[in-house]
Amino acid sequence: MSTLLKIEFTIPEEMADEAGLFISSKVPHGWEETPVDNGRHMTMYLEDHPLGMEIVSEFKKEFPTVEVKHSEQESEDWAMAWKDFFNPVNCGETFRILPPWLENGEDDNTTHIVIEPKMAFGTGHHPTTALCLETIGALAQKDIIKTNQTFLDLGTGSGILGIGMCKLGLQGTGLDIDPQAIVCAVENVQKNHVDQNIDLAVGSIECLEKSQLFDVVVANILSGPLIEMARDIISHVKPGGVLILSGILAGNQADTVADVYERQGIGKPERYVQGEWECLVWEQVGE
Repeated sequence: MSTLLKIEFTIPEEMADEAGLFISSKVPHGWEETPVDNGRHMTMYLEDHPLGMEIVSEFKKEFPTVEVKHSEQESEDWAMAWKDFFNPVNCGETFRILPPWLENGEDDNTTHIVIEPKMAFGTGHHPTTALCLETIGALAQKDIIKTNQTFLDLGTGSGILGIGMCKLGLQGTGLDIDPQAIVCAVENVQKNHVDQNIDLAVGSIECLEKSQLFDVVVANILSGPLIEMARDIISHVKPGGVLILSGILAGNQADTVADVYERQGIGKPERYVQGEWECLVWEQVGE
């Protein structure tokens, strides 16, 4: 039976956001985050033990006052553990995310997305994922995102955002630099019966032909890559298309990202905030 490396630590509340950003920049996977007295307890699992130990060392250097524990755990135990804390997630009025064992076909006036909780980031529990789906649903209700449009899901992770758009009648492409995420995304799009509506590939924005344009471009990644790829990301949005950026901390970080994109000549974004995270939306790029 294969094993995973379990990494866990408790961090003071004032350092939790910084720790979360560190983890998401090093590990394109989900992690369990539990509130504790004056802080948060974070737990993650990695299949690559050498990589995991390297991340442990880097974390200790970055946060020397935090005690980090690591141990081996059987992968089947990890998979079963999801059933103890994975609850359905409502993302606005449009989407509801469920694990396979809770999907019973019930009609509750929402669009169901079935996600198999594994190692890839994007179960809907993270605020940036939920905020993105809520925003996509809101734009669909306003008839800005429509059936038969095309989309690019950059940093697709588990494929959850792409699946949501496919279920709204769109067709598109999902890219991620992590091969493991794409393996998981393939499984999820099949579970949701939308595998004919989305092409998945390992890579980033440079994989696309320069002439390839999309009606909707969604990038739920970190602010640094969003800034670095600003010109390339915008170049793949059709004139009058929709651009959605997430994975951004509200406040100064969101201001910085918005400013970089504004300087590319696409105007000011609409801003959607959920807790400490912000989603930037341009409803008509270039118009």
